[in-house]
Amino acid sequence: MQTVLISGCSSGFGLEIARYFLARDWQVVATMRTPRADILPPSERLRVLALDVTNPQSIREAVELAGPIDVLVNNAGFGAASPAELVPLATVRELFETNCFGTIALTQAVLPQFRQRKAGVVVNVTSSVTLKALPLLAAYRASKMAVNAFTESMALELEPFGVRSHLVLPGRAPDTRFGDNARAHIHGFDHEAYADLAKTILEQLGDTSSPITHAEDVAEAVWRAATDPSSPMRIPAGADAEAWAAEVR
Repeated sequence: MQTVLISGCSSGFGLEIARYFLARDWQVVATMRTPRADILPPSERLRVLALDVTNPQSIREAVELAGPIDVLVNNAGFGAASPAELVPLATVRELFETNCFGTIALTQAVLPQFRQRKAGVVVNVTSSVTLKALPLLAAYRASKMAVNAFTESMALELEPFGVRSHLVLPGRAPDTRFGDNARAHIHGFDHEAYADLAKTILEQLGDTSSPITHAEDVAEAVWRAATDPSSPMRIPAGADAEAWAAEVR
């Protein structure tokens, strides 16, 4: 029986990914900053561990408690929206600490066991905005683009050891808490120079009549990356993400 460790399982994509793997008889190590086992189906194959990807000690403890794993899914992250001119540097640093440095740190903690066993899969969940630029997301997009670059180079290094690396690129997902969390990190939308643009973008992001991404789309893409060795490096997740990926081919 194979084991997957997933970060950021308290809601949204991470929670759905954990449910998806549990339903397919995998052992699941679901991690989150504040552990809550009640949000997942009861199972002897489930362990819920505390993990803050910005805390090196938390990473060490979680990886040690998890034991041998077969697949690592780096999903923990958050969004923020602001004109590039106005985004607080503190927010930029927080974005990179969680979305980028946290992903790198957790990956580094797991890779030795993959390399030594000559087997394993790393799946990094980033964003479809790395495929197509959108205004007001410069800092967030940069934090995710950095993970894309890291993953692609890492894949070349790990291929000789039989370790695979993949990127899953979700589109916008109004039915998760990601957008709500991002709104807590909005800056400058009321600035006179950017107010009209901000209003337009918010209306577009809130429009559910156009193609969107659902949490199960992301879970399916992660499953494909984890279980299908023929999967491409980049896997768009959701109808909107797939459309954007087609545009840039």
